[in-house]
Amino acid sequence: MHIILGGNGHVGSALAQTLLSQGEPVTIVSRSSSSILKWQKRGARVEVVDVHDTIELRRTFAKGKRLFLLNPPADPATDIDIEERKSLAFILEAIKDSGLEKIVAESTYGAQPGHRIGDLGVLYEMEQQLAAQSIPFSIIRAAYYMSNWDFSLQTAKQDGAIDTFFPTNFVLPMVAPRDIGQLAARLMTEPVESTGLHYIEGPERYSSLNVAQAFAKALQKPVKAVETPRDQWINTMQNMGFSHEAAISFSNMTTIVIEGELPARDVVIRGTISLESYIAELVHFTS
Repeated sequence: MHIILGGNGHVGSALAQTLLSQGEPVTIVSRSSSSILKWQKRGARVEVVDVHDTIELRRTFAKGKRLFLLNPPADPATDIDIEERKSLAFILEAIKDSGLEKIVAESTYGAQPGHRIGDLGVLYEMEQQLAAQSIPFSIIRAAYYMSNWDFSLQTAKQDGAIDTFFPTNFVLPMVAPRDIGQLAARLMTEPVESTGLHYIEGPERYSSLNVAQAFAKALQKPVKAVETPRDQWINTMQNMGFSHEAAISFSNMTTIVIEGELPARDVVIRGTISLESYIAELVHFTS
């Protein structure tokens, strides 16, 4: 049995669907019962568990042999660094004595030690803590999710513009969640002893200008990319509903992405879904 944390998110649902299509047994761990019927129709089981409930989470893990570990993102209205470390601690505690034989964990490009850097720091700590325990594991370090641009669809439609914290011509690796899910499915079904660190991004690297062009093509109207100046990042994020602490963390993460180094291209797994096709599908299914 494959246990999937975060099975209702972009990556987890892509993983679950891929495994189900291969005839693999899947259990989705969810905070809500709202998705039970949907997943049951697809052939999966659903366990409604709060990740802060170590006893119930360990009981759920004990029903399977392979775990996909995706630390749930915290509400940006909270202090994301504190909340995400808290949920990670409960998950890692539940793994102990669970009987799991292998873990595949979702991390990110740029994961590194540091204070107040959001996912980059939290997921680096996850990697280190997995290395300190005995269950074999693989790590997926994924590029910037193409799904992060989903929220831009509304302004692209209404205003002919997308907002970005990146310089509009800054090129960065992006990847479609479905490509991550397919890689995760491969790693979940490999032999226990097959472990390692895996970088994944899409077939090309893209800028915010490329995102605007993809929306323009899909919507058949002009769309421009509008950069938010760096000195306005924190205020802009707070106006979007971020806590002050979360705004600082996201600001620091964005700076690291812009100024940081990328993995060598020869160690990167390439997904097949282009930014243009991802945006086209997004527009089609939300029309």
